[in-house]
Amino acid sequence: MSETGARLGRDVFMALAAIGWADGKLDQDEADAIVRTALEEGFSIEEIEEIEAATKSPIQLSDIDLSKLTKEDRLFIYAVATWMSGIDGMVSGPEKAAIDKLGDLLKIPEKPRQHAEAIAREVAESATGKGVVFYDLPKVRKIITERLAAARKAKEAAGK
Repeated sequence: MSETGARLGRDVFMALAAIGWADGKLDQDEADAIVRTALEEGFSIEEIEEIEAATKSPIQLSDIDLSKLTKEDRLFIYAVATWMSGIDGMVSGPEKAAIDKLGDLLKIPEKPRQHAEAIAREVAESATGKGVVFYDLPKVRKIITERLAAARKAKEAAGK
């Protein structure tokens, strides 16, 4: 389970796999990070098999029900997708288009997209030299949750 106490749902991992496939191939390091995080979330063997299958065979974002995702889920998916698209050192045209489409599908405005990308970079920089496998997906989720809570608190304080 994530450090926030809220379990990431199956659709989060399916969306990550779909983004990984955007350029026509999902790198093994990306697939391993997706499956490892699902394992850490406490998914059952059957659920892990489904997620692992999505990392072995292309899946489309349009095949995933994104309507049940929380704001944290949506920002997490977007942040991790931006990280995944740059693992190989460059973001291809199809990957950029998929990221933009994902942001639109998730109904994330431009400013929150920028914040999510910054969080992804922040966590990536803390893992520099350790390799992709050590990218801390739960840390991305935790930072997003903390910053959303701080923003809510600041908004409430400003409204008083």
